[in-house]
Amino acid sequence: MSAKLKLSVARLARKTVLVLGDVILDEYITGRATRMSREAPVPVLELESKRFIAGGAANAAANIVALGSRAIQVGAVGADEYGEQLLGVLKDQGIDCAGVLACADRPTTVKTRVMAQMGLRFPQQVARIDTISRDPIDEATEARIVGFLGDNIACLDAVLLSQYHGGLLTATLVKRIRDLCRQQGILLTADVQGKFARFAEVDVVKCNAADAERQLDRELATDDDFRAAAVALHGEFSVKRATIVTMGNRGAALATDAGATICPSPQVSDVFDTVGAGDTAIAVITLSLAAGLDAEESVLLSNYASGVVVRHLGNYTPSPDELSDSIDDG
Repeated sequence: MSAKLKLSVARLARKTVLVLGDVILDEYITGRATRMSREAPVPVLELESKRFIAGGAANAAANIVALGSRAIQVGAVGADEYGEQLLGVLKDQGIDCAGVLACADRPTTVKTRVMAQMGLRFPQQVARIDTISRDPIDEATEARIVGFLGDNIACLDAVLLSQYHGGLLTATLVKRIRDLCRQQGILLTADVQGKFARFAEVDVVKCNAADAERQLDRELATDDDFRAAAVALHGEFSVKRATIVTMGNRGAALATDAGATICPSPQVSDVFDTVGAGDTAIAVITLSLAAGLDAEESVLLSNYASGVVVRHLGNYTPSPDELSDSIDDG
């Protein structure tokens, strides 16, 4: 299987995926911890650097581009300085931003992480501040998004929905997107982040263990628990092709109409940060299915890609060579 997966890495390129969801600007403020404050029991950091990274749905799009495909980003930012900053980051990464709308009535979603450098390999996070509006988008913005998809759907291999609870993926918008994709025979995948009912009847649903536990109101511990959970979610929400429940370093449970299986992850000893691993997983699964891989191959490949991500700080986008090397190291 490993040899086949490695050959499949090249097939992830030259696809076109429209990524629709809550785009986020991740801001990292890093300082060196020099002393304790006299005002409160907190470290004083002397500023060393600031950097901005595409997050949320934008990170899924960045992963698609890093693997050699085209990502068309659809989302909403504020008519503010951070919105301009995020658009600049997206363009620098080669993401098509034609579908990103500037909305005067909402701020750009920003996650500001304050990092302390203390001589370790990676800085440690000491605080996070989120700037976000969870208000649903209005009907006019929804209509613009549907119109943009309609204008571009003929060139697409897939549509990826990325839910980060920022108000973009309303129930009515998801239904309209699902209907359009079904009419045109376009693969539709979704990273649901707990909003299962909203994404019923899409082709592929991915969630994490905590979301599955909350939805099913039961603890998931064993492989049998996860297989049963994936089957239950697959049936309850009439998922058309595959339901994936990620299990952290243990891999993922996969359910299709044919049954359920566990797709193991490679062993990774040097885990530094799990941020962004889920975005990488849904991006690789989407590209893999669009390239003709079956569901199990797609999830296994996504596990190798996520294994690369967790070795880095913050959102990280594996290259095809890194993904191939990860399979070799397997």
